[in-house]
Amino acid sequence: MAKNLLEQLRAMTVVVADTGDIEAMEKFRPQDATTNPSLITAAAQLPQYQSIVDGVLLEARKELGAAADEAKVANLAFRRLAIAFGKKILAIVPGRVSTEVDARLSFDTEATIAQAREIIAQYDAAGIGRERVLVKIASTWEGICAAEVLEKEGIHCNLTLLFGLHQAIACAEARVTLISPFVGRILDWYKKDTGREYAGAEDPGVHSVTTVYNYYKKFGYKTQVMGASFRNIGEIRELAGCDLLTISPQLLAELEATEAELPRKLDPEAAKGLTIEKIAMDRATFDRMHAEDRMATDKLKEGIEGFSAALEKLEALLSRRLTELEAVGAR
Repeated sequence: MAKNLLEQLRAMTVVVADTGDIEAMEKFRPQDATTNPSLITAAAQLPQYQSIVDGVLLEARKELGAAADEAKVANLAFRRLAIAFGKKILAIVPGRVSTEVDARLSFDTEATIAQAREIIAQYDAAGIGRERVLVKIASTWEGICAAEVLEKEGIHCNLTLLFGLHQAIACAEARVTLISPFVGRILDWYKKDTGREYAGAEDPGVHSVTTVYNYYKKFGYKTQVMGASFRNIGEIRELAGCDLLTISPQLLAELEATEAELPRKLDPEAAKGLTIEKIAMDRATFDRMHAEDRMATDKLKEGIEGFSAALEKLEALLSRRLTELEAVGAR
């Protein structure tokens, strides 16, 4: 009997669920799971997770006291909410969960380090070892510098919003655990910029991740590549063999429902035989390559702004819910 694409993919790539929906994780049983502010915001509005949200809000109010304004309580609650979802997720997946640092800190190295330590301290307090947690940080130069410090402390990092080779090289040089290049967002940019449709290996997002993967394997970097942000299963098929792929429940279901051969496209041994120029990376080179890459410049900026907006939406939602809870409690 032919195997479906998801079964075949799992034989060569670690499959990660890209969702805040715990029920979806229970269905697909991925090895790892990732979340981001947009996914947490969406999950927080689902009725089945209301008890988690309410518990976190009341705990934050208790910690800050009655005199603290709702905005401060909501800010603390959103940070705790990501951990609360993370703990639920780790009860399902055997591997790791990625929990994101506030995107509004993306250009502040010291603040990023402080919040990452806070995230790990909360998991430590819950009895969850740091080997099961990846701290997600945007792939700005400042974020990569923060990750370098954190990795030396044994705090593992997932560098997200990664669009360019310069970001990937800087991450590898900083010895971060894992990077998340955004396949679909790269495709979106090129389709809009050129007016063209792309498929298969010519998909610019697929090409970008393939280039990064081959660079890492050619030069023996330990940093793992986790393709993210997929628009269709064709992109996933072209990246079969990548270290990890983080996939939405919708596309996981499509892979599971599709029976076809899945040849391996990315291979570490094949990469070692390629002719690739090694690039020495420093701040000046990073800035120059970033400025020259319109797509990476646009998408990094847009991604940070989008995640920041999602956080602001979540804080507003939490603030409203806190008002409702306290009104009920006052009766």
